[in-house]
Amino acid sequence: MKSNIITSQEVVLKYYDPMTPAQRGTVLVDKRSLWKGSPVKSLVKGVARKGGRNSSGKLTVRYRGGGSKYIMRMVSFYDKSIWNKSGIIERFEYDPSRTGFISLVDFGNERKYLLTTAGMKQGDKIEIGETVSVVPGNATFLKNVPNGVQVHSIELVPGRGAVVSRSAGSYSTILGREGEYIILKLTSGEKRKFLGDCKCIIGSVSNPDHKNEKIGKAGRNRWKGIKPHVRGVAMNPVDHPHGGGEGKTSGGRHPCSPWGLSAKGKKTRSKRKVNKMIVGGSKK
Repeated sequence: MKSNIITSQEVVLKYYDPMTPAQRGTVLVDKRSLWKGSPVKSLVKGVARKGGRNSSGKLTVRYRGGGSKYIMRMVSFYDKSIWNKSGIIERFEYDPSRTGFISLVDFGNERKYLLTTAGMKQGDKIEIGETVSVVPGNATFLKNVPNGVQVHSIELVPGRGAVVSRSAGSYSTILGREGEYIILKLTSGEKRKFLGDCKCIIGSVSNPDHKNEKIGKAGRNRWKGIKPHVRGVAMNPVDHPHGGGEGKTSGGRHPCSPWGLSAKGKKTRSKRKVNKMIVGGSKK
């Protein structure tokens, strides 16, 4: 299979010669530079596919199910065993359960999977702790990072692990300080206060060209466990507000969910539940 390689920053996009109709529009990130072997056995575990159902077995997310089997890589962020330590990047690997790449880092007495920071290379040194230099890949407290620096994998509550800015190419920018809080501008444009004791990683997440991928065919989404999405105008009136009508119609009203909630960005959050940590940007 032939493909044209175009370099974009640290990753490579593949544009396929159209040997099949699906390949005509396919654009994927080239992963030939990643590790081709199996992951470290002690750092993986099995994962059960939930099919969009909660702990009671009720369907809470529609159009989910099936998909390829995969092994969950246990990615560490700020484990106590590696805090105030430094490690060397052994290799980069693909993680089927996330959009960014992961790194296998050797800390001397143990190895851990970490979320890869953009621009890192094999053999680079990573420092994790309170007194580290502010360079991409190192992890420390938010209060130790100067204004204007990009960070990712940010804790929302100190000690509970990273939950903010973890997808491919994402980052947050430190805008300023307000007492014990640090003000960050998230990728969404929202400005939010975080406690200075929350941990973060300097830089942005790897694989920024993930947003430029084009799957090319519906089957690739089925491999991910995403089923076809039925349009509301194709349903009956009993199933969707856009359903029914004589002939083909465009719905006859503003786009909405099957339960009548607006799909055009209407703010639905109660004023009583607006988070006081949000100081600007979206407050939906």
